[in-house]
Amino acid sequence: MSTIFTKIINREIPSDIIYEDSEIIVIKDIKPEAKIHLLIIPKKEIATINDLDESDSTLIANMFFVAKKVAKDLWISEWYKLKFNVWKLGWQEVMHLHLHLLSNI
Repeated sequence: MSTIFTKIINREIPSDIIYEDSEIIVIKDIKPEAKIHLLIIPKKEIATINDLDESDSTLIANMFFVAKKVAKDLWISEWYKLKFNVWKLGWQEVMHLHLHLLSNI
């Protein structure tokens, strides 16, 4: 599986990167639903929440800690929403797990 997110992670496609560490990348959404709409993406390819296993628990926790850090860095730590979409019927457009961070501030 090589999604658009994997291509962004591998620098095959350009993107506006907000944050990156060894296991997570944060980019601006190209179709924003809010003034601030970021995608928190694990570098490990996991299609959906339904494809997680116990070994991914630390990675998922780190996604939330990255969301908290980025929100604080952007001065929106009291005005944001996080959401996961799951599968096509659940509005997931890219089959690579990602967490949306949205704010209208």
